Amino acid sequence: MSNRILLIAHAPLAQALAQCAAHVFPDSGEHLMALDVAASADPVACLQEAQAMLDHSHSGPVLVLSDVFGATPHNIAQELAKRRASTRLVAGVNLPMLLRALCYRHEELDSLVARAIAGGSQGIMQVTQNTPQNQNTRAHDQDRSHHQQ
Repeated sequence: MSNRILLIAHAPLAQALAQCAAHVFPDSGEHLMALDVAASADPVACLQEAQAMLDHSHSGPVLVLSDVFGATPHNIAQELAKRRASTRLVAGVNLPMLLRALCYRHEELDSLVARAIAGGSQGIMQVTQNTPQNQNTRAHDQDRSHHQQ
């Protein structure tokens, strides 16, 4: 069975990420759901909507990805995760994280969480104009070399 992925983020980010993912993985629709939280949205109503989205889709494990830790969409996601078994929550979603999660959605949920986090952090790098494409510096590589000095 495949894990489902639910994006909960400030509007219009969740839907935008889902559309980008569908461009790369056209078959992701049945495994990927998105809930945009508008600035004026009622958090209780959003929580109910997220719950309904999960209730109407196939049962099974769920990876919830939120955008900003501590913000309203994340708090909604956190409450949802508390109420559901086999649910994990990761904050700080970006497109590389989502694509990695979709690639490995068939793995065990805890392994999927680790893959998603790695994909998100590995997708962040400093790109310079004079560096060959395969030698751009990733942010975590800079931190590692800084700590080794």
